[in-house]
Amino acid sequence: MATSEAVRQVLSGALPRLGCFDLSLSNVNGVISVQSGVNNTRKRSSVCAQVHKHSRISQDRRRICAFQARNSVFHGKNDVSRLNSMSCKCQRAERLTGATAEDQHRDLLVDDSDKETSIPPNGITSPGINEFEVDQQLKHEEGGFGSNGKPATAGKHKASTQKVRTNSIEDEAWKLLKNSMVYYCNNPVGTIAANNPSSTSTLNYDQVFIRDFIPSGIAFLLKGEYDIVRNFILHTLQLQSWEKTMDCYSPGQGLMPASFKVRTVPLDGDDFATEDVLDPDFGEAAIGRVAPVDSGLWWIILLRAYGKCSGDLSVQERVDVQTGIKMILKLCLADGFDMFPTLLVTDGSCMIDRRMGIHGHPLEIQALFYSALLCAREMLAPEDASADLMRALNNRLVALSFHIREYYWIDMRKLNEIYRYQTEEYSYDAVNKFNIYPDQIPSWLVGFMPSTGGYLIGNLQPAHMDFRFFSLGNLWSIVSSLATLDQSHAILDLIEAKWDELVADMPFKICYPALEGQEWQIITGSDPKNT
Repeated sequence: MATSEAVRQVLSGALPRLGCFDLSLSNVNGVISVQSGVNNTRKRSSVCAQVHKHSRISQDRRRICAFQARNSVFHGKNDVSRLNSMSCKCQRAERLTGATAEDQHRDLLVDDSDKETSIPPNGITSPGINEFEVDQQLKHEEGGFGSNGKPATAGKHKASTQKVRTNSIEDEAWKLLKNSMVYYCNNPVGTIAANNPSSTSTLNYDQVFIRDFIPSGIAFLLKGEYDIVRNFILHTLQLQSWEKTMDCYSPGQGLMPASFKVRTVPLDGDDFATEDVLDPDFGEAAIGRVAPVDSGLWWIILLRAYGKCSGDLSVQERVDVQTGIKMILKLCLADGFDMFPTLLVTDGSCMIDRRMGIHGHPLEIQALFYSALLCAREMLAPEDASADLMRALNNRLVALSFHIREYYWIDMRKLNEIYRYQTEEYSYDAVNKFNIYPDQIPSWLVGFMPSTGGYLIGNLQPAHMDFRFFSLGNLWSIVSSLATLDQSHAILDLIEAKWDELVADMPFKICYPALEGQEWQIITGSDPKNT
């Protein structure tokens, strides 16, 4: 995508802090959505700053929106005790005492359809979307013309039609999201993975998956509905300490569940009373029996997002939450046989939870790992007991960012270098450090790679480079600033140049290109779900 100077300022942190995630200390501090078409305006319920100036190419058609969260802080109590039981005999997950402050936050973040006016979070009034529309309507009623020279009434009618269409779609989406909510002890704790009334087999799609709740949680945070996210964070934390075994073997204590299900069971000693219990799955019942490596990383990221959006830092300061963060970090930073700073995982251990040939060091896991380390560094309480862990965390961040930026990056220049690689080099200063044979470069890559632009490859191991384009890994590398500023621009340039291949009329492809024929049979094990 032809990127603008405004994009550079947002990614480099030159603009004011507008976002609620602050995954990185240096670059992106918000949720960035890229939209095409200068006439495609979309009304947001939260405060939205739109960057319009373009300097690199005059026909840049992208708009950057950063959602702004409130800066005030909840004042609640720190309850450091874990729940001893996951049944409904327990009370609701520890509530904060700042109910009044929470109600005020929610009132300021409700949708415009429910409230006529709202005060900006920083207390400073600015020409928002509604004010702009009112101003334009006044001009149109006076017989003015639009910026394109056409009668203003035509533009007004078109804008109102588009607004109604957008609101109807958004209302339908919220209705579907609300219907997918799962309750535990009469409190919302998440959303189910899928709801297909026409399907007779639910398998485990009626469970709350950690990774699947992340986009739902972000939507709730931007809507100002913090309770469900807080309950999700605390209840999944309590599941972390459960005993996890498969064939008499127990994984590390820091492992978070892949999913959990709320079951209603009869109460012992009472035939008429029932209670809710949480039934977690750490992979021992999952299809393929794969442990979820990404669950703990997503949990840390969502915890940081909750604190930034709600202003409620008391949750991340709780002793049990701090302990949960440390357990995840110790599991990820544990010493092993690997020579690389990247995490070594099995196939199917992340969003692509089926066999897809991503075993080793997949980009998605590395981007989430880097992002989780940044978030954990911001949330860990400074204390002597955490000094060694903080030192290991900082060292890993430096090594991981260098490794990904240097060895995972591919563009036309790097592609030409690989074609000229010498193999079987034995020295400390070898150029071809991973002994990559040029013959493994796929034929589709030459036609796919634009003259300007590049991306981060999907995987890197000794004598193997996975040249496939994985969308989540590349996009999250931009959000978390794992990719450099120039690399971020280049990734977006490639997406725009190859829009027909990566998006076309369908949602953004998870992986490009698709596997076919014998390659699909070998890599996926003839899995029909990965056709």
